[in-house]
Amino acid sequence: MLPAFSRRALMGLFGLAAATPAAVQAGPNDAPPKQTFVVVHGATAGGWEWKRTGQFLQEDGHTVYRATLTGLGERMHLNSPDVDLQTHINDVVNLILFEDLTDVVLTGHSYGGMVITGVMDRIPERIKHVVFLDAAVPEDGQSIWDIFGSAPPLNSDRFKDGFMQVPWVKPGDKPPHSVKHSIKCFNQPVSFKNPAAKALQVTYVAFVPKDKSAEERAKTDKSWQRADSRGWTIRTFPGGHVAQQEDPRGVATLIEQSIADRNRK
Repeated sequence: MLPAFSRRALMGLFGLAAATPAAVQAGPNDAPPKQTFVVVHGATAGGWEWKRTGQFLQEDGHTVYRATLTGLGERMHLNSPDVDLQTHINDVVNLILFEDLTDVVLTGHSYGGMVITGVMDRIPERIKHVVFLDAAVPEDGQSIWDIFGSAPPLNSDRFKDGFMQVPWVKPGDKPPHSVKHSIKCFNQPVSFKNPAAKALQVTYVAFVPKDKSAEERAKTDKSWQRADSRGWTIRTFPGGHVAQQEDPRGVATLIEQSIADRNRK
């Protein structure tokens, strides 16, 4: 059984660690080629959480799509306990297809790692590079609860009426803010069996607070271990689970530089 959930616990639940830090400082003459980014947020959040990072990427000349998943962010009016992981995978797949995007740099944060895994499996031919940002890395057939060993008690104040609640948001709080998130998104397993998806170039990034040791966390971090076993590039970035809000310029630069990463054979 997992411990009681709070804002800090939620961050810990969906924030996973990595190993040796990689440099994220761009050289003065290293103008990156222009890319198309699709950014997928984490649980209870929305595209708003990536606004500043997206602005920095756009200022660098890139095209940026900040997806907001059904029922979350500005789409909270569509929230329902029937929304599941497949709904969110469809959100991103259809964004890419209907915008007719190719050579996409697909990024996912936190729970967004589950979503982009499903997107990779569905349309790998549209994707150039994938970046898991402090994100869940599942095996084929796993749900996010499977990654952490078990589900929390789903009949508590924290989990009720088919939703994970957000007690840190108070009545009268002005947007943007977190919103409740359908539990079905966490119960549903993801498919990751497409050979073309498994051949994609991928970077796994851990946001590591100053008071934590990446090496110690890596010893128990199943998502980091899974990424490493697949030969993905491992990077770390100094900051908490929402480092994109703490240092949006730094995270934007990190994402840009990750595109050059290549899987180990």
